[in-house]
Amino acid sequence: MARSDTWWNNVVMRSFTHQDWLQNFRMCKETFLYICDRLSTELERSDTVMRRSLTVQRRVAVCLWCLATPIEYRTIALLFGIGRSTVCEIVHETCRAIVKVLMKEYIKFPSGDDLDHVVDDFKTKWGVPQCFGTVDGCHIPICAPSEQHTDYYNRKGWYSMIVQGLVDANYRFRDICIGWPGSVHDARVFAHSNLYQKITHENLIPNKSVLISGVNVPLYMIGDSAYPMKSWLMKPFAHNSHLTAHQRNYNYRICRARIVVENAFGRLKARWRRVLKRNDMNTDNIPHVIAATCVLHNICEVHHEHFNDAWLHVSEGEYDQPPTATTRDTSAGSPHIIRNALVSYFQSN
Repeated sequence: MARSDTWWNNVVMRSFTHQDWLQNFRMCKETFLYICDRLSTELERSDTVMRRSLTVQRRVAVCLWCLATPIEYRTIALLFGIGRSTVCEIVHETCRAIVKVLMKEYIKFPSGDDLDHVVDDFKTKWGVPQCFGTVDGCHIPICAPSEQHTDYYNRKGWYSMIVQGLVDANYRFRDICIGWPGSVHDARVFAHSNLYQKITHENLIPNKSVLISGVNVPLYMIGDSAYPMKSWLMKPFAHNSHLTAHQRNYNYRICRARIVVENAFGRLKARWRRVLKRNDMNTDNIPHVIAATCVLHNICEVHHEHFNDAWLHVSEGEYDQPPTATTRDTSAGSPHIIRNALVSYFQSN
């Protein structure tokens, strides 16, 4: 069957409106062209005697169209006038190029003035002092792998791959860890992540303590009950205990701030539906596709791309994991003393 690029050249590039670009590529044409320019070195191909190479713009468009919708490769192939196998090849090549060229720039742990801005944003927007991010795990639906498929079967009853994200107050990913099977507890993923290793062994978090309620409170992130208490990781009190009114208020304030990581994953899946629905790619290829969507998500947030609430969709479901066991630590500067200082802070603020 003869293939044509007429639709791409005459309809998309000449006739698509601003809303058409947002709806189909999740970004305006200007941001699309910016990404094409940044990836040109990695994606540009030379013509051969047998055929003309696809332009960088067409390659990026194929990838974004695929990530924004879970339609089949053959449908995308018909639209763009290319072969089905070419669509698959372009998607993976482009995703790898996005990760290679743009990930270090758009997903990076805050430092210096950037860190100060992140902490200020959490205090201004959510009333939480000394917080530099919220952490959580998200399950990406996948088909059952041919090998070790039981490892990927999660507690909710479907196969998934975990992506752990550290998110700032503006829904931007500051660190990601991708690839663990769905059966693994969030606390184990966290303990084996580069983020945890850098914090515990490389002093990733600077010493910028602030005196709160008579306690030197360091910079910290917020997690849910699945995570271990640390001086740099605060989580809610267990809901099955007899909490005071002040402790319940602390839980409310912490959980309200933690919603940013859930919202970030919600916006990620709403923009890039390929990670919302069950992914039928080879398990080895899924991590770089997920990473590429996280980078693209951050690019959209940084460039203030419009987010259409109609894109939001109920996902296959997250699930509550059992809380990790914690031991009481009453030494000076312990996580529990820091948490109690925050209880007192929220009581009066």
